[in-house]
Amino acid sequence: MPKPFKGVIKVDVRESVPDWDPYVPPRAPEGAPNVLIVLYDDTGLAAWSPFGGRIRMPTLQRLADKGLMYSQWHTTALCSPTRSCFLTGRNHHQNGMACITEGAIGYPGANAHIPPECGTLAEVMRKAGWSTFWLGKNHSVPVDDLHAGSTKETWPLHQGWDRFYGFLGGETNQWYPDLTDDNHRIDQPYQPEEGYHLSKDLADQAIQMIRDVKASAPSRPWFTWFCPGANHAPHHVAQEWADKYKGAFDDGYEAYREWVLPQMIAKGVLPEGTELTPLNPMPDGTYSPLDDVRPWDSLSDDEKKLFARMAEVYAGFSEYTDRQVGRIVDYLEQTGQLENTLIFYCADNGASGEGSPNGSVNENKFFNGWPDEMEENLKHLDDLGSPNTYNHYPTGWAAAFSTPFRMFKRYSYQGDICDPMVIHWPKGIEAKGEVRHQYHQAIDVVPTILECCGLEFPETLNGHEQVPLPGVSMRYSFDAGDAPTQRERQYYAMLGTRGIWEAGWKAVAVHGPTSGIGNFDQDQWQLFHTDEDRSEAHDLAAEHPNKLKQLIDIWFEEAEKFDVLPLDDRTPHEILAEPRPQPEPPRETYVYFPDTAEVPESVAVNTRSRSFKILAEVELTSPDAEGVIFAHGSRFGGHALFLKEQKLWYVYNFLGVPPEQQFVSDKLAPGKYVLGMEFTKESTGEHGEALGTTKLHVDGQVVAEGPMRTQLAQFTLCGDGLCIGRDSGDAVSGEYKAPATFKGGTILQVEVNVGDDQYVDLEKEAAGMMARE
Repeated sequence: MPKPFKGVIKVDVRESVPDWDPYVPPRAPEGAPNVLIVLYDDTGLAAWSPFGGRIRMPTLQRLADKGLMYSQWHTTALCSPTRSCFLTGRNHHQNGMACITEGAIGYPGANAHIPPECGTLAEVMRKAGWSTFWLGKNHSVPVDDLHAGSTKETWPLHQGWDRFYGFLGGETNQWYPDLTDDNHRIDQPYQPEEGYHLSKDLADQAIQMIRDVKASAPSRPWFTWFCPGANHAPHHVAQEWADKYKGAFDDGYEAYREWVLPQMIAKGVLPEGTELTPLNPMPDGTYSPLDDVRPWDSLSDDEKKLFARMAEVYAGFSEYTDRQVGRIVDYLEQTGQLENTLIFYCADNGASGEGSPNGSVNENKFFNGWPDEMEENLKHLDDLGSPNTYNHYPTGWAAAFSTPFRMFKRYSYQGDICDPMVIHWPKGIEAKGEVRHQYHQAIDVVPTILECCGLEFPETLNGHEQVPLPGVSMRYSFDAGDAPTQRERQYYAMLGTRGIWEAGWKAVAVHGPTSGIGNFDQDQWQLFHTDEDRSEAHDLAAEHPNKLKQLIDIWFEEAEKFDVLPLDDRTPHEILAEPRPQPEPPRETYVYFPDTAEVPESVAVNTRSRSFKILAEVELTSPDAEGVIFAHGSRFGGHALFLKEQKLWYVYNFLGVPPEQQFVSDKLAPGKYVLGMEFTKESTGEHGEALGTTKLHVDGQVVAEGPMRTQLAQFTLCGDGLCIGRDSGDAVSGEYKAPATFKGGTILQVEVNVGDDQYVDLEKEAAGMMARE
């Protein structure tokens, strides 16, 4: 409620009495801390050195030595859902975030639209006197709201954040990121050959934001959420950082598991007697084969070299980013702010198995259901991590970095949800360098921050009655290492997997995510006594059937309470292809003009698995006219129409698999033209790709023709949108260098026609029914 005016108002201002109190900006409580959350992606408990792993994290180690490590801190098993818990303090289904935003479906717990009844912590802190900054990954904006014409109500600046600098979506190219500054898209400030990397850029921006607010309001605390692209694919880092780990993973992922478990026990992260779980623990028929791990001794020598190098690149990426976080911490120390800054340094889910058993040089193949071929992967042995790859390590490393647990990201076992966390706050924590074993989950972060800052979540926020916070503050554990856990229970549900923890016992349904199996009523459940068996090595379901039934019943109670149903275990390309609300009704022809912001793929014309035409009205005023007319995607999947050497080119880059599919005209003289191409779908390939014929047109005349294949699913999970007159970020074709801005003429408009192609919809429906048989 606004403060009432207590002054006196008369006709004459000289007889009136002012009251400034209702208009003075709020001030945080005296001595309130700054808050810094560093949230990595895709990192298992066994990856980082403070927890026993081989990846050196000097900044994290520095904070752990003077702070606390948490061994039983849990997430939701996926990024958007976990991040929504950090945003609001509510369970992910309460936030409508059952899955990533790109996988939303039209149900209360799964629509990817955070309801106003689940207000954000940032909004509460801003109203209480904190400056609020969000940097890096934002995976919380619904795909139907990503475009320039949206209301922006789900964008950071409308969610309580004063500033935002980063990317909207699940991942981005670390060399050529898809950047947003506050409420508008921007180009990156400089290029990789000039030293650009997203992790460095984000640290630069974070320091600048904090510096700016302290210059004008030195007593005002700040709340900063720093979300680097690490350790999500693509694993991008300069060669010298990957080379720091040469040979470190040559012994393989099974040997790593055997090595790291004793290290974790010695660090106090796991209790004595903790056992390793099997490398491939899922029974046949209960999960996707894409989650299999190939035994190290079954690999060829070349495959071992490739897989080891993929781990080296991942490790270098992680450490390089930690060094950038270190620059922020150094700045806070130099300016006297570190002592009273509450820092959470953690990860949003377990190590990622989305690289498939063979690893990948283009992670987008996973989302297209396209197999990774070892011959192609080996060609990139010497340039992994460079702009030439969109790489991801194989499932074996996901299992290794999630030691000693079963499985990895997306599942409901500990390997998927038990992740590293360090809390550092010199002014508020007396204990130093200790490990805490209390059971906590992502929804507990918001209550912890509120208690440490002397705040309460209001019952009403921006006119909306608020849903009570279901989590508990972790502050009781700061200086009471032996204090009993204050949580009572926590449910888990992700992409068809299920789990429930209560009072040291946990039940898990044996059902793999994104497996397409369905038949959830036939699931077998396992039972683990996690107080005695931290790694969930021993299934006690047969010994304690009543306990198991009790926990299963509790899971259904929680599912009803928090809008968890329906369960969805469809394959990635099925989920991503789910029809979702669009800002504009579907139409046969989409018209685009030059000099506009790139159009996100979620709202751009959909040419996937269908026939389509691209027609551009242009006037060439110079014989040297060149550049991009139309571009959508990147070198890892996309297509482009452009001029080069006075010729019209159309290139379809199918998932980055060489060679590029190219169609080229003869030379064009200056003049007015209608330039374009037409793809006619004729059949479907083994993996769902569209097969057909492409014709290149100049003024209606066919000037080149040949067979072509197009992708089943998206060009990228996010970013690399549709551009006219330029190609933002990473170039679609190796025939030009982005941005390749069109010059030597004028583009009047570009039309993309998809017609009334019902074939793809009928085919998809038939495939879906067959998958359920």
